[in-house]
Amino acid sequence: MITKRIIPCLDVKDGMTVKGINFVNIKEVGDPVEMGAIYAEQGADELVFLDITASHEGRKTFVDLVKRIACHLNIPFTVGGGIGHLSDIEALLSAGADKVSINSAAVRDPELINKMALHFGSQFVVVAIDAFEKDGIWTTFINGGRIPTTRELFLWAKEAEDRGAGEILFTSMNHDGTKNGFACDATYRLSEELHIPVIASGGAGNMDHFVDVFTRGKADAGLAASIFHFGEITVPQLKAYLNKYGIPVRL
Repeated sequence: MITKRIIPCLDVKDGMTVKGINFVNIKEVGDPVEMGAIYAEQGADELVFLDITASHEGRKTFVDLVKRIACHLNIPFTVGGGIGHLSDIEALLSAGADKVSINSAAVRDPELINKMALHFGSQFVVVAIDAFEKDGIWTTFINGGRIPTTRELFLWAKEAEDRGAGEILFTSMNHDGTKNGFACDATYRLSEELHIPVIASGGAGNMDHFVDVFTRGKADAGLAASIFHFGEITVPQLKAYLNKYGIPVRL
């Protein structure tokens, strides 16, 4: 049986880990190098690093910081933010990233997904989708949730898969930072319609929320930030809880 993955996320701005609510009210929470090392030691299955203002500010992801974080990890490491060319990806993989996440660049140039998959392999390609639901319609946003697009969540996710994405990282902007639970219905639909893994993000507030997203939402992985950053739940506690409910995890 395939195990469900627990993935802490380091949203980084100006070299520091930060967290906000609904993509705003952002506050610093710690050093990403130290935090990444702690999560690896705790037994996290993967780590995600997102340079959340790189695309908006029109600059590249901090390659040096990626190197420093990667030096302390023994788990898969996904990096995203400000990526627009194959050369950016090569630099990040050389710096220690195991996978690369693209979001805004993929929306602006969908062919980039094809090029990445062809050049590096689909297993290296994570397409992140930030989407906001209003009146039953999920609209994809870019530039760290600042700019709405004409892309509808489910159609865009399917196109990304068809172009060669290896995983979809879906963040519900409605749920982000609220700690009221994941967008399980949307996650379930993505999981049913796609043939690649779906990582659910946005809204984790307690361990039952992970139970819900893995059972009702059918997610392959659950990503969270603040509940781990502030010590409300530890990775070992969460995995023990999921195991008790019969959800397969790597202990």
